[in-house]
Amino acid sequence: MRATKHAAPQPNRGRGLVMGIPLALAAVGVLVCLAFALLPGRGGAADSAASAAAESAAATESSAPASSGVPTGATPSAAAPSVTSPAPSATGTPSSSASPTPRPSATTATSTTATPVSVTPSPSAAISGTGAAPAAASLAGRIKPGTSYQGVATSYDAADGNGACSFGPSGDLMVAAMNHTDYESSKACGASVLVRAANGAGITVRIVNECPLPCAPGQLDLSHEAFAKLAELSVGRLPITWTVLSPGTAPDTMSIRYKSGSSQWWCGIQVIGHRNPVAALEVRTAGGWRQLARTDYNYFLSPDGGGCGGPIRVTDVYGEQLTVDGIAVKPDIVQPTRVQFARH
Repeated sequence: MRATKHAAPQPNRGRGLVMGIPLALAAVGVLVCLAFALLPGRGGAADSAASAAAESAAATESSAPASSGVPTGATPSAAAPSVTSPAPSATGTPSSSASPTPRPSATTATSTTATPVSVTPSPSAAISGTGAAPAAASLAGRIKPGTSYQGVATSYDAADGNGACSFGPSGDLMVAAMNHTDYESSKACGASVLVRAANGAGITVRIVNECPLPCAPGQLDLSHEAFAKLAELSVGRLPITWTVLSPGTAPDTMSIRYKSGSSQWWCGIQVIGHRNPVAALEVRTAGGWRQLARTDYNYFLSPDGGGCGGPIRVTDVYGEQLTVDGIAVKPDIVQPTRVQFARH
């Protein structure tokens, strides 16, 4: 009996083809995606994104210490100057950490404007008798004590020694007239002047008069008696040098004289016998000390009578101030005081 043999199962060829096609398509798709991802344009964008991400991460790392302050153990130089040193304009006060050439500040301007106030005596200080006075250089005017001047000497007939200074007759005739410029509205009146000639001869004269123009600055018009001690009168004009002195031979006290016609409504006041030239005269009024204007005939005037008959304060060219009380308004009467300027 022929036995029937079962043949070995054969693969289903149609089913294999069906299964292989999808796999091939999937492989092609993968290759296409890889090729698309590796294109130049797409690669640059990816790189930029990666770089941006890296920079963002770095920035985050670097900003973290700043937000938490200076690390422990860091040196002072690690901090930025703009953080540790405020700008000068923020506070208005310069500091040692400011730049070498700081701009002017409000503090500097204030100290500059305050300076005059600190060196100028206030009216209340002057009234209290502190003796404060302006600098001697400004008080002296054109001719200053101890300074040598050059000029020329001429001579005139001084008669009794009276002159524009209104002192009256002089006890001696060793007197002189100061040139108009240096006379300076009678500021030179009463000054003792040492005069020297080129031959070595010297004399001391007192200024009692004014030599009008064309007398030149530096010129002294001496009395005939004074000129004769330096040279013969026939010389006419003599080159000289001269200096204002603070003489040792002066009256023990100076005197005050009210001008004729003075009253409580108007007065003129004159100082006589003062050792040093007088720079200023003040009278005491209800409002304090009041400086009077000086005339070219050597009187200080109070046109409204303010201070007439009250305390008087006299200042010399060195800045010394002397206060005189108890001088009544007695026209054309010489009234002695108890004070005199110091010798310098």
